[in-house]
Amino acid sequence: MFADLKIDEIAPNPEQPRKYFDEEQHKELKGTIEENGLLQPVVVRPVEGAATPYMLIAGERRWRACKAIGKTVIPANILKDIDDETAYVLGIAENVGRANMTIMEEAGGYADLAAAGWDPLKIAKQFGKTETHIKWRLGLLTLRQEVSEMVDKGQIKPNLAWHIAQLNPGNQMVAATRYVRGDFDSEAEAQHFANGLKMMEKQTSLTGEQAPDAETQENRKVQKAKAKDGLGKAEEVLLPLLEELAEKKPEDLAVILGDDLTRHVKVIGKLYSQVQLVRNLLSKAQGIQRAMEEDFKRKALEVQKEAEEAKGKAAEAEGKAVEEKSASAEKKPDAKPVAKKAAAKPTTPRSKARPAVTTTRKTAAQKKSEVKPVAEEWEATPAK
Repeated sequence: MFADLKIDEIAPNPEQPRKYFDEEQHKELKGTIEENGLLQPVVVRPVEGAATPYMLIAGERRWRACKAIGKTVIPANILKDIDDETAYVLGIAENVGRANMTIMEEAGGYADLAAAGWDPLKIAKQFGKTETHIKWRLGLLTLRQEVSEMVDKGQIKPNLAWHIAQLNPGNQMVAATRYVRGDFDSEAEAQHFANGLKMMEKQTSLTGEQAPDAETQENRKVQKAKAKDGLGKAEEVLLPLLEELAEKKPEDLAVILGDDLTRHVKVIGKLYSQVQLVRNLLSKAQGIQRAMEEDFKRKALEVQKEAEEAKGKAAEAEGKAVEEKSASAEKKPDAKPVAKKAAAKPTTPRSKARPAVTTTRKTAAQKKSEVKPVAEEWEATPAK
């Protein structure tokens, strides 16, 4: 049923799969609606018992633009008897094929349906996608937030994003950051680097924990010399020859090569195929080598961190030992006065005897004064 509804009678769907609305596109849409009117109605469904009688199923950008330019009424297609799941599916269908729906929003929409019991094949049939497309989109949901934002901004394409999503959070950041800052010549190189990091996660070391024996080392030297010699010849002989042929005109080559032209076309075709194969292998090897270097740096930082932590613990233990030694040294002087006091007790009787001796002593004057009265008394007595 189609009807003109008041904009204030319509509420956006809180479960809308699309969360990001580009401001520039919003301005463009406002201008288009002001100039030409709203050409496509929004899709809503009635909601019983809600403060706002209708909820958007599709057309939130149009509804926002109409509201922003001051429209009070908007044409709407009202769908009745629509449950939440059906409304959500219609909302995804309305947005999934549009450029303004981000990759991560699309992945989130598929994830909600998967949580409701939809398998990738059913989702694919519903939206006209391949099952692989759905699985790859769902695989992006393991990306950490910072990398997801890079994907939404278009800094990282979906194919590379899927390979990055297979890594642990730390390596995700390493691969994404190095790609965005331009460390790789192509997306394929960045993908090979991500795959190399994945290999490093699965095994402790690509080179093995033990040093190779003498025979293995000698074998590697022989292989390195052979490969280096072969690639050197290709660079010295084959590359100049191909560059020379590339400068010639087709009609000249037709005359120069004559009857051998067909055979040379086949040879160059085989050569091109092998070159493509070897180039891909070398690119993968380069990715693994870069991953090994990154892993070595990470392990070196871990060792450095462990050494710093051990040094800090040793310094802390040494500080505690110094504090304990200082505390024990401060306690020793307190015990000395107690020892002196205890040793002074035996001398106490001797110190008390001295005053008794000194008080019994008399001066010569005292003795004289005591004798004189006796003499006076004797002289005063009359003789009989």
